Amino acid sequence: MTVDAPQRGLVLVVEDEPAIAELVRLYLTRDGFGVHLERDGAAGLSAARRLRPVACVLDIALPGLAGTEICRRLREAGDWTPVLFLTARDDEVDRIIGLELGADDYVTKPFSPRELVARVRAVLRRTAGVPEGVERPRTVGPVTLDPTRRTVTVSGEPVQLTSTEFDLLAHLMARPGRVFTREELLAGVWGYAAHSGTRTVDVHVAQVRAKLGGAAGVIRTHRGVGYAADG
Repeated sequence: MTVDAPQRGLVLVVEDEPAIAELVRLYLTRDGFGVHLERDGAAGLSAARRLRPVACVLDIALPGLAGTEICRRLREAGDWTPVLFLTARDDEVDRIIGLELGADDYVTKPFSPRELVARVRAVLRRTAGVPEGVERPRTVGPVTLDPTRRTVTVSGEPVQLTSTEFDLLAHLMARPGRVFTREELLAGVWGYAAHSGTRTVDVHVAQVRAKLGGAAGVIRTHRGVGYAADG
């Protein structure tokens, strides 16, 4: 089912619990989003490929195809549409697995529908980037980040990051050498601190380092404090 004429773009919601799906649809449409609902994983993956939504809200435990598998297949195909997971289990391992697959955020059930909408909007703000001409490219060691074009290269070779990974690296590279605590990064990149453990930051840093390959050392760990970008 799709709600037409979205002001903010179409969000794909894949959730097999009708009451939760309807609640999410209601609050997203109130905020100006169009919503397409699917109830199983295979249909959700097909809709994501067919409709090209601005964001996907995926339950992890879905019939047929898990939300994590949907995300994995999208990322393998080069589709970096922002993904936010819904999970019934407040389990750190599940969260880490989701983030390692390329998800941008997660919400644990039961959740506030207003918070969910706020998370979707925050992910889309990160994806949108900044107006052209506002910020110049930043370079730390072999890593160059262009905030306007939202591109990252290592020694001239492009690196594909999720919107959240990009913003984390951009935040660190905005002030090279400055050590950011995990709490500062949660507030500055994710836009909140109270609803997420600092392990989220560690997982995203690990993912960015993995994608930077030989330039991973640009992000330095300061034990007991946090992280810094340092050439």
